[in-house]
Amino acid sequence: MSKIAPKSILITGCSSGIGLCVAHGLQRRGHRVFATARKATDVHDLKEAGFESYSLDLDDTLSITNAVKNILAETGGTLDAVFNNGAYGQPGAVEDLTREVLRAQFETNLFGWLELTNLLLPVMRKQGHGRIIQNSSILGLVSFPYRGAYNASKYALEGLTDTLRLELAGTGIHASLIEPGPIESRFRANAFKAYRQHIDRDNSPHRERYLAMESRLTKEGPAVPFTLPPEAVLTKVIHALESPRPRIRYYVTVPTHLFGTLRRLLPARLLDWILLKAA
Repeated sequence: MSKIAPKSILITGCSSGIGLCVAHGLQRRGHRVFATARKATDVHDLKEAGFESYSLDLDDTLSITNAVKNILAETGGTLDAVFNNGAYGQPGAVEDLTREVLRAQFETNLFGWLELTNLLLPVMRKQGHGRIIQNSSILGLVSFPYRGAYNASKYALEGLTDTLRLELAGTGIHASLIEPGPIESRFRANAFKAYRQHIDRDNSPHRERYLAMESRLTKEGPAVPFTLPPEAVLTKVIHALESPRPRIRYYVTVPTHLFGTLRRLLPARLLDWILLKAA
């Protein structure tokens, strides 16, 4: 098997979890990794770990622009790939979500990704190739209750990426979606923080369900069966980056395979019943 030529890749959300794991994994394979994070302390830690690292806040246009400018200055104006990964989950019933809370979810999970990708597309078009790898979710395929803001952001990402893929046909630029189910990370801890900040539990008709949800979000260890380490995502990102024919979608974990199949086969009401039981 021929050796894969090293590629340059920008990764967002590298402070922990999937982003950090993928950054380490791709660097070990000889790729040039630009590992970005929002906080200065995380950027410092990434540099100490041997990465080329820059601050990139997906909620801030200037931060995105400066990161791209600095990275392209280092590469001479080229970049082979981007792995859009930085995101968080905002728990809460739909009727408890304000416009501001929903907008904040989309700023990080969708609008920032779009802005970053659109800054890199002219570079990829000029060089005649590129990989756009989007870390979506099982919740971009099916909806679980009390995750409406996150569900919506991932459904939107799926639609935007499907459209982008069609519009890039014939350019040499490939767009792939990674769709993980439960993965070991700080995702639940960050979600609990967002929940405490934005949801008024005691004045909500969903109070009892929230109490049960709090137990899940604060539970030590895996909260649900079939949870996998972030290396499961790394394997898919490697294929999406290195394969001459990357897939459109990569399912990760048993629940994603299961619900991805069920949504194609079952009537909507039966699928709803199963999702309520699973949640």
